[in-house]
Amino acid sequence: MEKSSFEDWVERYVRAWNSNDPDDIGGLFTDGADYFTEPYASPWRGREEIVRQWLEDKDEPGETEFSYEIIAVQDNLGFLRGRTVYKTPPRTYENLWEITLDSSGAATRFVEWWMKVPD
Repeated sequence: MEKSSFEDWVERYVRAWNSNDPDDIGGLFTDGADYFTEPYASPWRGREEIVRQWLEDKDEPGETEFSYEIIAVQDNLGFLRGRTVYKTPPRTYENLWEITLDSSGAATRFVEWWMKVPD
């Protein structure tokens, strides 16, 4: 899989993050996808649960600024290093994302590794 496939997925993720539109969110994932909000947390399983959980703990549009770089791609697995800046209350996180895509460009597995930047 090409790096551009992962860049496209991340851009769609950011669009969903900023819209909180259920169709935008659901379109990122396969029906049986696993979404790990932390590497050792129980995953949200399946598109319906992912959309529901996302919307229960959503960020408001415009609340964050996100920058990223795709740092590695191996077959259908991509890794991203990102930085998320929240405006209110002010805080910053460094992120590592593991993204596994199927041939259509939907995620079958997504894992967030996030670390709060000290004040």
